[in-house]
Amino acid sequence: MDIAMLGMGRMGGNMARRLLRAGHRVVLWNRSSDAAEQVRAEEKGGEVAVRLEDLGTMLAPPRRVWMMLPAGKPTEATMEALCGVLSAGDTLIDGGNSYYKDSQRRSILMKARGVNYVDVGVSGGVWGLTVGYGMMVGGETEPVEGMRPVLESLAPGKAQGWGHMGPSGAGHYVKMVHNGIEYGMMQAYAEGFEILRAKKELGLDLYQVAEAWRYGTVIRSWLLDLTAEALKENAELPGIEGFVQDSGEGRWTIDEAIALDVPAPVITLSLFHRFYSRMGGTYASKLLAAMRNQFGGHAIKKS
Repeated sequence: MDIAMLGMGRMGGNMARRLLRAGHRVVLWNRSSDAAEQVRAEEKGGEVAVRLEDLGTMLAPPRRVWMMLPAGKPTEATMEALCGVLSAGDTLIDGGNSYYKDSQRRSILMKARGVNYVDVGVSGGVWGLTVGYGMMVGGETEPVEGMRPVLESLAPGKAQGWGHMGPSGAGHYVKMVHNGIEYGMMQAYAEGFEILRAKKELGLDLYQVAEAWRYGTVIRSWLLDLTAEALKENAELPGIEGFVQDSGEGRWTIDEAIALDVPAPVITLSLFHRFYSRMGGTYASKLLAAMRNQFGGHAIKKS
């Protein structure tokens, strides 16, 4: 398929690479063209659009344009700029972590122009290039089906790791809750390892514990694999400050839980721990920061 990928950050750049390797024609755009040129040069493929306006001629109708941009103003501004580029029948995809109500609103605005709007919650972090991305898709059936070859190429398998969740906003809603669950799982691992570390008289090797848990146990998971990797060199995590950021989805998940009268104490407390980490934190906070770096390439604040 022909598709434009906007945003050559940690996720967007690697998604463009995966599509190029699968044989798709990808037009690359980034606010700074250097990042797009780097992908083109390293992959020996793709075409760089210097301006958003160039997409109108570089893509044949019906055009498909995928935004992998920070949620909020960057996504909103780019969508507004694309209104002058896209035509009726084209499809605009938002793969960032946008708030689902923003996606619903944008879908209505684009539909009034005859443009399809598809929201895709994307998970996979820096590992997606090699193992594939998990994708939660929202939007009308026809444009989603029209994206199938691209979705199948990005996913871990043609029929694995992605699905059409429902109407506009559903993709980002499911991804929002996914991230809330992620907060709780990470917190449980971090607290468990802090308890193990505190039992000094047993002299436990935390890396060895993680390795033992990775196989055959009920709590094995990819997060545990990444935790083991973080503990491998030095389980004390020297140089890492226990400062844990949040990117918003946990807050939105808790807001939804409150609005729907659904108790969500684990997710709520895991978010509050991240707030606590910014006031000094604990070893658990360090491990949370290390996990985020392992799966998502998120920056670590050095102590």
